[in-house]
Amino acid sequence: MQLSSKQHNGVMPAIFFGHGSPGNILEDNPATQMWTRLGEELGTPKGIICISAHWYTQGVGVTAGEAPKTIHDFGGFPPAMYEMQYPAPGCPELAQKLVDILSDEKAVLDDSWGFDHGTWCVLKKVFPKANVPVVQLSMHRSQDPEFHYQVGKKLMQLRQQGYLIIGSGNIVHNLSVMDWRGRNKTYDWAKRFGDAIRTAITNDDNDTVINYQKLGTDAQNAVPSPDHFLPLLYVLGARHPQDTVRFESNYVEFGSLDMTTVILSSQ
Repeated sequence: MQLSSKQHNGVMPAIFFGHGSPGNILEDNPATQMWTRLGEELGTPKGIICISAHWYTQGVGVTAGEAPKTIHDFGGFPPAMYEMQYPAPGCPELAQKLVDILSDEKAVLDDSWGFDHGTWCVLKKVFPKANVPVVQLSMHRSQDPEFHYQVGKKLMQLRQQGYLIIGSGNIVHNLSVMDWRGRNKTYDWAKRFGDAIRTAITNDDNDTVINYQKLGTDAQNAVPSPDHFLPLLYVLGARHPQDTVRFESNYVEFGSLDMTTVILSSQ
């Protein structure tokens, strides 16, 4: 299925990117090739709202600046990565719109944050010209999964206004047990958990995804902390009744890093 380049005249997609290692920005691999191809399919959104695993805060923040900084929030990578910039403009108008939509959640404008690697390391492949305005929305760390899903539901209206909703994280993300010698390795529990979540998404079974912890030991291994999983709930919350589901880069790296990207789009 191809996404129409004219979709910005209708309902823009909502996409969850399995972003994996920041080092993907230097690679030409199945995931990054797909990100590039997806950008060619998408056309040009009016703007992008990104919920990244790496802006996990007390409260709900919205990047307010006109020229957000590129944040190099990682260590141990080649010097070239620390020199990279993603100079996409911010969008104060969109930021204010988000604060208004999320007034019950007490969302506030934030001038201190910029684009963390969950945002720019993906967008640099998807929209390499950095010509689409981007606003990041933080995740309230003290709230339960249902809260994050409900925030996503409030964002769905923005898709109908030409804005692209992006979540950036990983369905399975357990760095403590990664096997760095096994790029093509998949732990059995990682496959079981990923399959269960993908099946639930296909069946529009949001309760299973929201209550992922009920998947027991597999969930404990796959999601030892919620920050990389929660962006998926925003995307599922923003799901349109006419959306079709498409999975891309459906594989696991290093045993415990699921690279699946979930694309919800209405034709």
